[in-house]
Amino acid sequence: MTRGPWIDHFGDNFLWSNATLILKGMAPYGVVALEEIDRVCERLRVRQSDPTAWHEEWRAMGDQLESRAGVALANGHKISAGDHYLRAGIYHYNAERFIMPGPEKRVQAEKAYHCWHTGIRLREPSIEFVEVPYEGTTLPALFMKASTNGPPAPTVVVVNGMDNAKEMSIFFAGREFARRGINTLALDGPGMGETRRIRDLPSRYDYEVPGTAAFDYLAKRSDVDTKRIAIFGYSFGGYYSSRIAAFEKRYTACIALSALHWDLAEWQEKIRQKNANSPTTVAQSNFQFRWVVGAETGEDAIAIAKKFTLKDVAKNITCPFLVTHGANDRVVPVENAQKLFDAVGSKNKTIKIFTAEEGGAEHAHVDNRQVGIDFAADWIEDNL
Repeated sequence: MTRGPWIDHFGDNFLWSNATLILKGMAPYGVVALEEIDRVCERLRVRQSDPTAWHEEWRAMGDQLESRAGVALANGHKISAGDHYLRAGIYHYNAERFIMPGPEKRVQAEKAYHCWHTGIRLREPSIEFVEVPYEGTTLPALFMKASTNGPPAPTVVVVNGMDNAKEMSIFFAGREFARRGINTLALDGPGMGETRRIRDLPSRYDYEVPGTAAFDYLAKRSDVDTKRIAIFGYSFGGYYSSRIAAFEKRYTACIALSALHWDLAEWQEKIRQKNANSPTTVAQSNFQFRWVVGAETGEDAIAIAKKFTLKDVAKNITCPFLVTHGANDRVVPVENAQKLFDAVGSKNKTIKIFTAEEGGAEHAHVDNRQVGIDFAADWIEDNL
């Protein structure tokens, strides 16, 4: 099936096209504007050989909206200000994506979080900013209550992928769960979003540790039904959620919205080689995984990647389990979803592969987030 420019906005430049598609996938949730995305992309189209173009153009759009937000707020228009701040936040976060680790990257991230958090507080005051106790410190999270008032509700803990953040998860996942009477705790665990960028905590392979911390936090809330808490991860988070479910048995269901590579070390080696020879053909920059896991060198990153495996772990998953994947996933080939599904020990397990005809066929369903998250949310509703 021929795919149009909605998918491959920059033609053969998959690095930029994939990053742009992630933003487009947030359109149903009112936190981006497609015209603004198109405007930035048209400026970028002629600057693809310029290493500073990506962050300059997305930062400029973020700055423009941040300025408009300030004017709206000064005039007493809090909702409009919130709209502008939320869009500024996601554009600033997108600008940070390909900046090398260092002071500039941190400053750009701080701009993103200032705008995001201001926007959430103005436009979505019901979203709670919470801190999850974790190994002598805390992990930042956002809590969205179920739309229905009543007894303690089932709850989903959402962990992000390598490039996303809780401020994205709380909208594209949290809203769909809330409409179904389900609470959401969107967590930035080690290596994710604010936790990596602002608090300097790298990732870890044994993600059951932050997974347990999240459950312990929820167990103390009177609005949570502790017998119905699911763990949900998307993209790289498909590894995290599966690892958590294998070791933290109090979770009553697990969702991997895209499987991870069965051999992550081999994948990282291929990424490293492609970045050396043809960097625009891959989805990640040459430093992303290394930075996320806190590795000093590429060789160290490969060694760490060997620990990120579900090969001997998936059999320990016994709760109801769902894995979804895109048939045209060019980040994690679709056969990895079947490998995960086959290895999971649960008697109640489901696999769903989205085709191009259905939509949601790209990585983590970013070409049509709605169909992917609706399927997962319905499955959660049926299995919690």
